[in-house]
Amino acid sequence: FRNSCSHTAVASRPSSCTLSPAALACTIASMMCALLSLLLPPEPLTKPPAALPHAMLELPPNGARVTVAGLVLVRQRPGTANGVIFITLEDETGVCNVIVWRKLYEQYRRAVIAGRMLRITGRIQREGAVCHVIAEHVEDISFMLDDLLLPEASRATEQP
Repeated sequence: FRNSCSHTAVASRPSSCTLSPAALACTIASMMCALLSLLLPPEPLTKPPAALPHAMLELPPNGARVTVAGLVLVRQRPGTANGVIFITLEDETGVCNVIVWRKLYEQYRRAVIAGRMLRITGRIQREGAVCHVIAEHVEDISFMLDDLLLPEASRATEQP
């Protein structure tokens, strides 16, 4: 065909590809699964008991004691922070910033360093629009992530 510059261009043809009927069926099934995963609502995560959803952190007053839980997105230990660790947790409703002071870090070191999912109890601290939870107790609840690998029927019978 000719392009607008009136130079002759060679249109590349896709190479012919033949799939066996089994491979074609497998490809179609894979594409259908991908489509269904986009259309169906996601399975809810197993909720840690007594944890406030992150979207509701603006409700308790400043200084209130709360428990939050979620997946650990980020751990930061800046050199200028004198041993303070900043953790960002995520649940299905949003993110939560947690501050762990050095003394508490020493007490819960293993959970703070290795936990993939944490439940943290502490006090809310607000500075303008920014909300933090100042940790008082840190619990590693990463074992709850393993429940997501169980078949759905097994999870339904195990939950209260």
